[in-house]
Amino acid sequence: MPAVLFGSIGTLADTSELQRDAFNRAFAAAGLDWHWDQADYAQLLQDSGGEQRIAAHADAVDDAVDAAAIHRVKSKLFRESLTADAVMPRPGVVETIEECRRDGYQVALVTTTSRENLDALGKALRPHFDLEAFDLLVDRSEVEQPKPEPDAYRYAMRQLDTGADGCVAIEDNVGGVASAVSAGLTCVAFPGENNQAHDFNQADRRTDQLSFAELRTLVAER
Repeated sequence: MPAVLFGSIGTLADTSELQRDAFNRAFAAAGLDWHWDQADYAQLLQDSGGEQRIAAHADAVDDAVDAAAIHRVKSKLFRESLTADAVMPRPGVVETIEECRRDGYQVALVTTTSRENLDALGKALRPHFDLEAFDLLVDRSEVEQPKPEPDAYRYAMRQLDTGADGCVAIEDNVGGVASAVSAGLTCVAFPGENNQAHDFNQADRRTDQLSFAELRTLVAER
């Protein structure tokens, strides 16, 4: 059975500015004078992994920090903001999920974020669609290596009992695209507000609004 694989939280809802705000509040809580403005953060998003970004920034400014502890605080603040803010699905997402169901496509969310983040996102988006109704939810605990390694997508294909030829991945960041391509998947880049200037040349297609008809055509072309 063919499948549409959403590759990150950001492919369902553009949460990037909520994430950036959570980072800055976590820095303040740790007594750091760091502040990532939108331009800074857009640049940092070219590399995968929030904890890794914190550690790299600490090295760059020669500060000794517990990157893992700061990231845990950031993640907690981010989940709280998902609950407090009116998070909306990105253009075409709801329609694409509905049309996948009508045409017999499996739908999965294939991330290497935490299950807690997925649960918070699911609660925030429940007025629009039910994340728990997806055929598969993949989080960081289920794979050895996070993106940009291909482990998450390979795991998803095994669980869904489908091959790369029957799947199309949707990614909003360069590391995610690299992960999908390494797994042999057709990939559509769907960049959000803070990823617009990034280089998505590895992707098979780039769009600002999802269309199931386009995704179905890409699968058929394989």
